[in-house]
Amino acid sequence: MQYSREVEEMCCVAKGPKHDPAPIPEEGKWIAAKQITDISGFTHGIGWCAPQQGACKLTLNVKQGVIQEALIETIGCSGMTHSAAMAAEILPHKTILEALNTDLVCDAINTAMRELFLQIVYGRTQSAFSDDGLVVGAGLEDLGKGLRSQVGTMYGTAAKGVRYLEMAEGYVTRLALDADNQVIGYEFVSLGKMTDFIKKGSEPNEAWKKAMGHYGRFEKEQGAVKYIDPRKE
Repeated sequence: MQYSREVEEMCCVAKGPKHDPAPIPEEGKWIAAKQITDISGFTHGIGWCAPQQGACKLTLNVKQGVIQEALIETIGCSGMTHSAAMAAEILPHKTILEALNTDLVCDAINTAMRELFLQIVYGRTQSAFSDDGLVVGAGLEDLGKGLRSQVGTMYGTAAKGVRYLEMAEGYVTRLALDADNQVIGYEFVSLGKMTDFIKKGSEPNEAWKKAMGHYGRFEKEQGAVKYIDPRKE
């Protein structure tokens, strides 16, 4: 290490009290983090690309500084889904510092990694006050039994009103309208359940019906007077 002449000519002044880092909550403990291996936590957050045309929800489960579990969910950009496939391979086994400085292919995923790094190293995680944190695999719980992301897709125009296209429950097949042409319910198909039924041997049409449900006042006796296909009518 080199010092300037001005520094070399200075006299030494003793350092006073040792100021350790402030402890942060991690998995039910208060930790004064001094190195990457001191960091643990489970959390998720959002990133966006530079033109803000796509978004990524990233979930990480970090144990002793190393990413043990990563869930990448993307929306709004077809290329981002392929980048997510690469990121899901890249992230596990890396320390969070390595991951922060690794090209995760897509701006939105890189931004999400930056935001999660800040949450985790400052102790702002979902598992901050959970003894021993969350098990590896907890990231999948957000997806439900069908292991599909919860996506909401809605469309509306001033001329023709609203259309529900995709709800958390699944693909919307019909909207129920009342006498005033207002939406009062909807019918949906859970594509994850439908696929599971088909894999277990059900015929597609049978699986379609078994995976179907409805929400709100969908039946005629509940006030529905008209049904429309939100994608065609």
